Amino acid sequence: MYWFIVGIHIFVSIGLIGAVLLHSGRGTGLSASFGGGASTFSGSTMIEKNLDRITVGLAIVFIVTSLILVFLF
Repeated sequence: MYWFIVGIHIFVSIGLIGAVLLHSGRGTGLSASFGGGASTFSGSTMIEKNLDRITVGLAIVFIVTSLILVFLF
């Protein structure tokens, strides 16, 4: 069980680093190279919105696995 949680934690950590690096800065970024030019009415692109959701999801899983590793093992 311990190694399973550690494996998930490592996988999520790498994914979270990648997701943060894909975010755009002030108008440009790596997310624009994957078709980020299609803007919606709110000004942010569909890819940016999905990338935000993925990043938040990975951050939540990272926090949960961190707490599990600290308090249970």
